[in-house]
Amino acid sequence: MPLKTKLSSRALDEKDKKILMVLQENGREQLTVIARKVNLSIDSTHKRIKEMQKKGIFVAGIFVEPRAIGFPLVADIKIKLKNITEEEKEGLINYLIKHKRVIDLLSLMGDYDLTCVLIAKDTNELDKISTEIRQKFSNLIADWRGMLILKTYKFEEYDLR
Repeated sequence: MPLKTKLSSRALDEKDKKILMVLQENGREQLTVIARKVNLSIDSTHKRIKEMQKKGIFVAGIFVEPRAIGFPLVADIKIKLKNITEEEKEGLINYLIKHKRVIDLLSLMGDYDLTCVLIAKDTNELDKISTEIRQKFSNLIADWRGMLILKTYKFEEYDLR
């Protein structure tokens, strides 16, 4: 039964949540299989998926394991900023977003302002990247705490039931 209101003007319903759960298990699952699992027509399922993507509820993509592609070091860097303007903060964030070794960048609430995940081929490269960023933004960075990530056990999985 098709919905009368578009997703933009309604909350996720149980069918939407079931579709998201199926896609989390296998993002390449065939529409026919998804439709069967959520008890909808293929067209309704496809429409719901497109609406959720358009609304930004999820983006299609893949999770790349850095160690498997030649980056054995994965570091989580907590950054505390000091006395900065909005423009300076934006400059740092844009720099990190464009940096080829930064794979995640998140704003935090608490003791630190940002968490930045860096990948590196070896300890020399990690040291070089860390030093480069810290020197370039030394007037903005109050504290820098780095931790090596040893293994990923779970990544972005939501139980919507």
